[in-house]
Amino acid sequence: MKVLFASSEARPFFATGELGDMAGSLPPALQSAGADMTVILPLYGDIALEWRARMRYVTNFVVPVSWRSQYCGLFELTWRGITFYFLDNEYYFKRSAMYGFYDDDERFAFFSRAILETLFHVGLTPDVIHCNDWQTALAPAYLNLYYRHIEKYARIKTAFTIHDLQYQGKFGPEILEGTVGIGRGDFHVVEFDGIVNYTKGAIESSDVVNAVSPTYAGEILDPWYGQGLYGFLRERKGKLRGILNGIDTDEYNPATDAGIAAGYGVENFEQGKDSCRKELREIFGLDESSDPVIGMVTRFDLHKGLDLLIHMADEIVSSGMQMAIAGEGGDRYEQFFGELEARRSGRFSARVGPLSDLSHKVFAGSDMFLMPSRSEPCGLAQMAAMRYGSVPIVRMTGGLRDTIVDCGDGAGNGFTFVSYSADDMLEACRRARMMFMDRPAWNMLARRAMRCNHGWGKPAKEYLEMYRDAVKSW
Repeated sequence: MKVLFASSEARPFFATGELGDMAGSLPPALQSAGADMTVILPLYGDIALEWRARMRYVTNFVVPVSWRSQYCGLFELTWRGITFYFLDNEYYFKRSAMYGFYDDDERFAFFSRAILETLFHVGLTPDVIHCNDWQTALAPAYLNLYYRHIEKYARIKTAFTIHDLQYQGKFGPEILEGTVGIGRGDFHVVEFDGIVNYTKGAIESSDVVNAVSPTYAGEILDPWYGQGLYGFLRERKGKLRGILNGIDTDEYNPATDAGIAAGYGVENFEQGKDSCRKELREIFGLDESSDPVIGMVTRFDLHKGLDLLIHMADEIVSSGMQMAIAGEGGDRYEQFFGELEARRSGRFSARVGPLSDLSHKVFAGSDMFLMPSRSEPCGLAQMAAMRYGSVPIVRMTGGLRDTIVDCGDGAGNGFTFVSYSADDMLEACRRARMMFMDRPAWNMLARRAMRCNHGWGKPAKEYLEMYRDAVKSW
């Protein structure tokens, strides 16, 4: 099975969140499971020089972007036994960030088309092209509209993964011909509610579609989570499935993590956690205390449940808990956390900046890990936190529902609440603190969480099965 995996980001090269984590760790797992993997990415200008130095120039060609012909340089790099292709166009990709520009519609129309054009210039005809989120979503549509008549492309199948339906790539209809390069007669392929919707085009055009957890695959058929596409998705639910993401268990391994104060495993959990908690308190300026530390690693974004935290952060730290938050984005939240830190010095602290710089220290140094999300398609942070013995406190939505079972029955791995309610979140935190006071019971719970297996072994098999389903129509 030859698979071309297309993404707008992937660790360790460049990443902003869970898409980058998945695109960096799933292809090696699929390769280990028997697939022949190739990954294709944009070549952003700020990629580290150490990676650029390892790249080999392959060729260059032009990519049609509506009426324009745009330069595309092709570079190759081998990492973890997989070929990575990087597509270079400095006009589109030499920017101060990956996303958020006025011409993102054109940038990723170029990238989607360039994914297909690359196949003319390399010795690869994949069985499946696996696209991810709206930045690659036009590739399945372009394949069906403009490449199917070419023998090399005639039998290629497509898979599309929805990582977060909030982000669909929605643009005005005026870009259809001048930017996207799709004629008015084919507007229906990418049209939804009168505008161009890249994600809708991918769902329409792909052979198989998946969301990044089983619960989220069901949720997006409902108006609350469906972001306007729920009816369209219901009509096509026969090709929709949910596959829970995994994490790279080598990267998130407290026994070998050089970035934390002390390595530890299940057996020496208490000693390692004590050292890491001490380091975390020093970094965040928290007082030495016998109280538990609640950690968060998050984007400062409404759907992460931060409005609940705004309502209850004072109550949480007044209930005998400390908080250490690492996050980025959202001036409103940064201002609130700064004011709360000034009022609750030594009990509450937030650090703003790239999440990767502090995330492992928060996982290792916190006793509990809070995710009060309004929506959470999969969530990887709760999986990573459990690896480090930080017990999750989560709202039951998306992948959080699929990975966390409340310990009230004596067999779970965390604390949960159902309603999107600040009071219910506070009650879950208080239940966690109460158990923390019984240290033998708490340590048993933390070890149980550490033993949960959220590696890529099972998800990789499910993705391979999805690919096989896609090619069955041959």
